[in-house]
This record gives sequence, structure tokens and C-alpha cells, in this order.
Amino acid sequence: MFLDEQRTWALLRELDTAEHPRDYNSTANRGRFEQLVTRVEASFGHCSVEREAQWVPHHGTIVIPAEATASTEHLTLTVSNFGSLVAVTLGNPGSHDQEEEDVLFEQADRDRIGAALAALGYHAISEHLLWQTYDGAAPHHSRHGRFSWWDRFFDYL
Repeated sequence: MFLDEQRTWALLRELDTAEHPRDYNSTANRGRFEQLVTRVEASFGHCSVEREAQWVPHHGTIVIPAEATASTEHLTLTVSNFGSLVAVTLGNPGSHDQEEEDVLFEQADRDRIGAALAALGYHAISEHLLWQTYDGAAPHHSRHGRFSWWDRFFDYL
């Protein structure tokens, strides 16, 4: 349900062809995001949802509270405006390295999230690949000296 490393890189490279998402439809994407919120909440209960993202290449974030998970912390789903990408993280983005996440992020939670995402055509990806230095084709700038794939598809620009 989560894309493996090879498929993640193939998808990121495919989507990295324009500064803005091709054929982006705000109304359709917002509707699908709301369907995702409904599915995630049906599986985990009430979640915190950010729907008003501005000046970013993502249009929403869903935070599943720790007490609703089998994992040790809350889970964060950041939904990109590009290609149905969803970064799924244990805790806040950047709070755990890959090894910690492999141990602490329970498979039962991965399966529940993966099912909700797959049902709506989203691609679940691990955040850890996204922290690598961006070497793609789209124009970019950095506010902190290093531009990453996370910056490209999810962070404030």
C-alpha cells in the first residue's frame, strides 16, 4: 500500500515536470481530501484536520491522535497538490529517522492508512526519501540553504 523506494522515485521524477501541478482542479482535490478525512476518521476516530494551507504545495494535513493508534505517537498525513502524493509520518514530519519509524510505526496503522489512501487513488510515501537534496528539473529557491524533495512537494515555498 505504501510505495517502495523505486516506485516513489519514479513517481516523483514523473511529477517534477512543472512548477505547478498539471491539470490541478482545486474543487475536485478538495472533495477527494474531504473523502479521505471521512475514511480516516471512520477508521481512527476524530482527527485534527488542517484545510486552509496557503502558499504551500500541499492542500491539507490530517493528524491522527496517538490514543487512536497502535503506534507510540500521533500520525501525520500531508496531502500534496501533486499527483496524489501523501507523506505519511510518525509524529510530526522530520521527528523520527527511518530506523525509529520502522520500529515504532505499527503495521496495523500502516495497513489502515494505506487502505484509506488506496481507496481514493492516493500514493502513500515515506517522508524519509523526501528529505534528500532536490536535484529535479523545476525552478526552486530555498529559504534555509538546502532545497529538498519535501520542500518541492509539501513545504512552504
